[in-house]
Amino acid sequence: MKPLDLRGIRRATIVAAHPDDETLGAAGLIQRLHAEGVEISLVIATDGEAAFPRSDSGERRRLASVRRAELADSLAALGVHDVEPVWLGLPDSGLHERGEQLRSALTELLRGSDLCLAPWPGDPHPDHCETGLAMLRAAPEGAQRWSYPIWMWHWLEPDEIPWQRAFSLTLTEQERTAKAGAIKAFTSQTSAGPHGEEPILPPEVLTHFDRPDEIFFREPRRESASPQRFAELYRASPDPWETGKRWYERRKRAVALAALPREHYGTILEPACGNGNLTRELAVRCDRLVAFDPVAEAVEAARAAVAGLSHVEVSRAALPEGLSTDADLVVHSEILYYLSDADLGETIRRSVSVLRPGGHLLAVHWKPWAPEAPRDGWDAHQRLIDHPDLEPLVAHDDEEFVLHVLKRR
Repeated sequence: MKPLDLRGIRRATIVAAHPDDETLGAAGLIQRLHAEGVEISLVIATDGEAAFPRSDSGERRRLASVRRAELADSLAALGVHDVEPVWLGLPDSGLHERGEQLRSALTELLRGSDLCLAPWPGDPHPDHCETGLAMLRAAPEGAQRWSYPIWMWHWLEPDEIPWQRAFSLTLTEQERTAKAGAIKAFTSQTSAGPHGEEPILPPEVLTHFDRPDEIFFREPRRESASPQRFAELYRASPDPWETGKRWYERRKRAVALAALPREHYGTILEPACGNGNLTRELAVRCDRLVAFDPVAEAVEAARAAVAGLSHVEVSRAALPEGLSTDADLVVHSEILYYLSDADLGETIRRSVSVLRPGGHLLAVHWKPWAPEAPRDGWDAHQRLIDHPDLEPLVAHDDEEFVLHVLKRR
């Protein structure tokens, strides 16, 4: 299982359906983020007042008050005294009827977050499911979306769990000890109910949360990243990823160019050319270069980067529709993981179609999972490798990126 990568997180918003969900599923993560100076917001959808269905209205009001106090004690046990919960006060066990209200509230509260975390939408509890789905609908496009399971551990079979999207956070002994103390704060859930009901969290359930790690599911977007999102980035900076400065970018380009089997190509096709740093270096390796990008600011920058090179054409177009020129080399750099399943499938189909027999396809992508992306770089490359008309020639598995050169059969 891959380790959870917390690099680049400045603001995290953690959402819970009931007070204690966040402690059971993510107390270690909360501690880790807090220790790293991340700004943490905690949103609680309900007061958890309906934990014991036989309770009357007065008992439910008292339980709601108790559970708010328990959460305060739990956060203190975690050492995150400065995290002040936002209570939405929606009805416990009734979120399925308040889904739109919950989504609307979260849209405002999640704004500006780099990381959005909520209960796993597949968790077998209606409130957890509704809260997870509302977060997915409300999260900003530039935010990582993650979920944490609760009742999954107790109620589901291993083959019902999406392990392929699972990432782990290994806890220190200090974090595990603090988490255990935080869970003990919820005495209303670990003790018998007001009418002698069994505890909501009996020992056999709590055992699932006395683990050396916490498990989180990546919740990827299903649609392709929008050109508007990248236009926003280019409006904020002419070089959003610092492709001209960062050693990662310069080294990646050098490795990619060195991996090409031929010194010279007839026609090179470069989709999603960005501001043209790679375009300029590809230009010396071909007779003709056709580059395109869906963002007007990127096209303008790329044209400036190749000014004076009459054999280079830069236009505004998007994948997969822009793949219409026959080529000896197609270059996909840092773009395929941004595509939905349908768009990626069509992009690969068209890439193979425009490649002349014996032509090459170069793919190079960052290995971590970009916030706007439906997949990571390895997933996109595996789909290329699996294509029956593409023969792998070069494979480079770098610490930070993955690179393949494939030949059209």
